[in-house]
Amino acid sequence: MRNNRGFALLLVLVVTTLMVAVVSELIHQVYVDVSISRGFRDGQQASLLAESGVYGGIKLLQISLQNKAYSSLTDQWALPNRLDDEAGNIEIAIIDEGGKLNLNALVSQNGEIDPLTLAALKRLGKRLELPEGIWDAVADWIDSDDQPRPNGAETTYYQSLRPPVFTRNAPLSSLTELSMVRGMTLEMLPRLQPYLTVFAPVLVLGAPVLQVNINTAPREVLMALDDDIDERMADRIMEERRLKPFKGSGELSRISGAERLSSRLSGKISCKGTLFRITSTARVKDTVRTVEAVVRPDDATPILSWQEQ
Repeated sequence: MRNNRGFALLLVLVVTTLMVAVVSELIHQVYVDVSISRGFRDGQQASLLAESGVYGGIKLLQISLQNKAYSSLTDQWALPNRLDDEAGNIEIAIIDEGGKLNLNALVSQNGEIDPLTLAALKRLGKRLELPEGIWDAVADWIDSDDQPRPNGAETTYYQSLRPPVFTRNAPLSSLTELSMVRGMTLEMLPRLQPYLTVFAPVLVLGAPVLQVNINTAPREVLMALDDDIDERMADRIMEERRLKPFKGSGELSRISGAERLSSRLSGKISCKGTLFRITSTARVKDTVRTVEAVVRPDDATPILSWQEQ
């Protein structure tokens, strides 16, 4: 009898242990399913918030630039914008792409290198300590022919790589594409990105041209525009535009010592941006979604590029 009771007790303990294990597994699975469901829901909400931030940024640009002859870093659109909602929050940052050097303007419509753009890129590259020959390789990547420049590369070189690379032979679609160009390294891209764009603020006969908004250009870009713009002159331009934004390219002459610059840079500078990069970051609990869009706010279809992370 005692043996039977001991066996029954052991059996009850085994069954109880199994039941506890099964219940624990069920509870864990329910927790996982609920967490996945909540994570999916939070991700969807964050994506929607980030998208709404882009459209809100476009509306802010349209209102800020309406009936104005200039755009500057003192405008409302240029300030950090944060919106809090019961579901989460959105942070919106807007950068004027017109304050950068347009890399696609390096090659003119007839396939020749544009000397003004090349000179500006060389000045920028020298300041960033980049090899001068890389701009030949960039030009070869953009132009439509298959004739390599002295420091460039065309199909023969790229097809000899393992794996082979197909050249674009057309304007760059993004700056990340530069990583495939001969001589460009992944370390160079972060150094170049704040100063270059592949989007054209101005087109002449359908081709991009070099034109930079002096109200929003970083110091390095200002110094790339002309040999006479050194650090001191660039700082004076930035201080002057902070106190009173330029409303016309000729107003650069109001800075002492910049009178000749004003005439030399005529046609290469502007005072109002037409292209902007909006970065909208949304947070819902522990979930983060970011949408980055390049927009032309005064167009009927303002969005030129869209990337979500």
